[in-house]
Amino acid sequence: MFTGIVTDIGIIAALDQQGDLRARITTGYDTAGIDMGASIASDGVCLTVVDLGPDWYDVQISAETVNMTNLGKWAVGKRVNLERALKVGDELGGHIVSGHVDGVAEVVSIKDEGDSTRVQLRAPDDLARFIASKGSVALNGTSLTVNEVEGNVFGINFIPHTKDFTTWGDVALGDMVNLEIDTLARYVARLAEAG
Repeated sequence: MFTGIVTDIGIIAALDQQGDLRARITTGYDTAGIDMGASIASDGVCLTVVDLGPDWYDVQISAETVNMTNLGKWAVGKRVNLERALKVGDELGGHIVSGHVDGVAEVVSIKDEGDSTRVQLRAPDDLARFIASKGSVALNGTSLTVNEVEGNVFGINFIPHTKDFTTWGDVALGDMVNLEIDTLARYVARLAEAG
């Protein structure tokens, strides 16, 4: 379980296809405090630590995860948003995020508005119904508030802090972004279908 509050930006140091995709991610985290088997959200995807070094950790990524996320587009040198798993007693600053990505959204518009940046994304049709104005989504692991929704396109506003302390300062038109819809929205929709 995560909050969508990014606490480090890692860098993909190595990629190796060994049946599953194996990635080495360098980090500013104190890896002495990371257990083997720990979960770390990497661009919003909950991944299991399978090896550790002084400033890096390795993860294995299944074909299913590669197919459902943007991780198949990772390249050595890419910056990724990182978040360690939530511990009992931690502040819940974002919203409940599972790290189980639902699909990939495409950046279709970027516009500066004052010091902030307005980004519009196109969600897959089957996920768009779960996205609501003033609701929450996790995009590349970042908990964000939706500004507006029109069909399958929704808008997010990135303040300077978010652009400085996540990879959102690097956003470009056409980027494919990991999208996790809000768990509460999923259950409300399910209840409405049943009723």
